[in-house]
Amino acid sequence: MVEALLTVQEATAQLTAPGEFFETARHEIEGVTMTVWRNAPASLRHLLEDSRRFGDREFLVYGETRQTFDAHYRRARTVGHRLAQAGVRPGDRVAIAARNLPDWVASFWGTVAIGAVAVPLNAWWSRDELLYGLEDSGAVVAFVDRERHELIVSVRDQLTALRDVIVLADEIADSSTPLTTTSTGRPTTFDEFLGDPIDDPWPFPTPDADAAATMFYTSGTTGRPKGAVGTHRNALTNVMNLFFLNRRAALRYPATSADPGQTVSSASLLNIPLFHATGCLSMMLVNVAAGHKLVLTHHFDPLEALEIIERERISLIGGVPTVVMQILDQPRFSDFDTSSVRLVSYGGAPAPPQLVRRIREAFRLAEPGNGYGLTETAAAVAVNSGADYLARPTSCGVAVPVCDVAIVPEDYPGAEPPADVAPDTVGELWIKGPNVIRGYWNRPEETRATISNGWLHTGDLARIDAEGFIHIVDRAKDVIIRGGENVYSTAVEAALFDHPDVTDCAVVGLPHAIWGEEVVAIVVLRPTSTLNATDLQRHVAGRLARFEVPTRFVFRTEALPRNPQGKLLKRQLRSEVLEESAPPIADSRA
Repeated sequence: MVEALLTVQEATAQLTAPGEFFETARHEIEGVTMTVWRNAPASLRHLLEDSRRFGDREFLVYGETRQTFDAHYRRARTVGHRLAQAGVRPGDRVAIAARNLPDWVASFWGTVAIGAVAVPLNAWWSRDELLYGLEDSGAVVAFVDRERHELIVSVRDQLTALRDVIVLADEIADSSTPLTTTSTGRPTTFDEFLGDPIDDPWPFPTPDADAAATMFYTSGTTGRPKGAVGTHRNALTNVMNLFFLNRRAALRYPATSADPGQTVSSASLLNIPLFHATGCLSMMLVNVAAGHKLVLTHHFDPLEALEIIERERISLIGGVPTVVMQILDQPRFSDFDTSSVRLVSYGGAPAPPQLVRRIREAFRLAEPGNGYGLTETAAAVAVNSGADYLARPTSCGVAVPVCDVAIVPEDYPGAEPPADVAPDTVGELWIKGPNVIRGYWNRPEETRATISNGWLHTGDLARIDAEGFIHIVDRAKDVIIRGGENVYSTAVEAALFDHPDVTDCAVVGLPHAIWGEEVVAIVVLRPTSTLNATDLQRHVAGRLARFEVPTRFVFRTEALPRNPQGKLLKRQLRSEVLEESAPPIADSRA
């Protein structure tokens, strides 16, 4: 095992010392004093303006489109002017409902640079869900792709706040079929909306750091999606967080750092949607800030991903664990040159510990990385990578210095976390920092229930060890209580993933007449596998306590349902399994 030159605390102290780039300060935000990055950009407009220094360097690649930083800046600036001419004012909401497209990026930057609020909507949503997002946000303008436009045409008249719909071009997916005309006339295409470039001064003053900039909708795995209102400071804190985390890793392990002297890799493959905080704030924004290339795809395909890695010399891949596993499992993986890959990073969903080993075996020059964050924290709070990840594969790393983290016992009544929680105590993870959102759009009661005195109640059960490494144990709602014992589904899933024949799995609790709940595993096996339920029960029993071993196994051949962020839709799985008749296998644990 490689030894660190510095402890996490020593490296943090060195990087955040007075006069250093990552120096911190204390600042009051909406009545709450917290730690902030002293040298963070003042607004997203400042970050966009700074990107002009990269000039003719390649920024966006999509199909045959190759766009430089200068070209992107000019398009984004023109978008901002055209929005102002259309009556958009600071604080107005502008929706973006589309696949990952170059003009999605320009639409986002033009919106936030004039002080309006970008509202990325889930491109996987149905018509009714899109209608909900547009109505709930009160969007006055919507940038959509052709597919989303055809979905909302029939409900266009119901959107009384929506004044303009602009249809983005997609060189890969667009057909010659004319766009459907609405009651308001033929929709405007993005090129028509853009017109000639505009280089005039920005139409409105530079937004304040704590003004609203984004509204990402929560994934909705436990109910109707909520608009999480993020500020310029939230988004820029995340950029600084990721730069810091990479620099700290390089300082502690200089000989093995995936990218010595740099904060991000030089070419990233975007395998996740821009409408997700990770895709937008942790991938797209960071590439703008660092001057690096971002390759977009029409949809994720593991074979196409390998072709792009070889052709574009991709050095960073990631997204969510399932994306990485699909790339590793592609039968033609060894046919492609993947030697350019230096970092394989993911987050957004629990990662099986054995994935670390598989990455090191497949990408000989790459470091694995696993991060933790939420929509409500504008993405990253902690990242575990390299030697630290190999040593602690169940951890998501140590929190950045601007984030306070705390473990709060169940039913704790206070608005501030207790100060005397022992290391490795399991409880709800609370987070406070300048990356925590202002709240939920038009949901004051849910905001108060989730954020108290600046502390975000994540709903995740976790423990923090003596060295500060965070270990996510489970979602609070996913804990299975069997006979009074807590069973953490992620621990059972990790044990199942440890079997080489298991390609996907989910563990849920179902009602049981005696034990209250029973542990049920839904499993997808490799096509050639001959494993049965008894085999898998024996496999898990060798790794976990008896009460944690599933008593029922449901085998599936199709992929398990996930939302666009890669999170298992466990509520849907529970409902489906309840309707199935798979009997429990022998239980010797009573």
